[in-house]
Amino acid sequence: MAIPVIDFSKLEGPERAETMVAIAAGFEDVGFFQLVNTGIPDELLERVKKVCSDCYKVREQGFKDSNPAVKALADLVEKEGEGLAPRKIENMDWEDVFTLQDDLPWPSNPPAFRETMMEYRKELRKLAEKLLGVMEELLGLEEGHIRKAFTNDGDLEPFYGTKVSHYPPCPRPDLIDGLRAHTDAGGLILLFQDDRVGGLQAQLPNDRWVDVQPLENAIVINTGDQIEVITIILPLLIYYYRTSAVD
Repeated sequence: MAIPVIDFSKLEGPERAETMVAIAAGFEDVGFFQLVNTGIPDELLERVKKVCSDCYKVREQGFKDSNPAVKALADLVEKEGEGLAPRKIENMDWEDVFTLQDDLPWPSNPPAFRETMMEYRKELRKLAEKLLGVMEELLGLEEGHIRKAFTNDGDLEPFYGTKVSHYPPCPRPDLIDGLRAHTDAGGLILLFQDDRVGGLQAQLPNDRWVDVQPLENAIVINTGDQIEVITIILPLLIYYYRTSAVD
């Protein structure tokens, strides 16, 4: 079974019913699907790729010098050279990651990073709210039901976090994963993955792992643990995913 790819723009045309069915199947059957033609401008997505790539070029040496996973792997390789059989690192990820929040410092390089990512976050929020509306319609819930569940009936502002992750080339991917198998604790996860280098995988109901194929300017949709709790009548929404550490 492949991860479904759905043209989100068809919700606005004569193929709306078929598109709703496809989205429902994506939520229920796999818990992962990809959206194309989301309404987020391609020009913006290209800028996001560039500023994130440039940002990690600035951070590259810091990752090599101070990331705990780099040191742990180097220690393992050194012991292997001394004749000891290395054991795979199970408690760390080969990942350079930071989170963007309005009340925390943001990277200052490249100069266009903050402006671009603020614009991107705004577009992602609009897409997320559209998807929640689709989910409510599919479940037969009143409009705004899921949003109210996340905001204590409107008393709180929902949390929209943005995590920026990079998986540098790993010299020994047999000894550490880029990202260990896990589920996400949040509600609805929207992922803009690298469209040239794969690695993201999702676990199907039969426990088989499948690749989430990189597609240009597609947004990967993954339902988190909180959505499973809120929409308990859809207990098969949540599946594990992982990212391999590849050269």
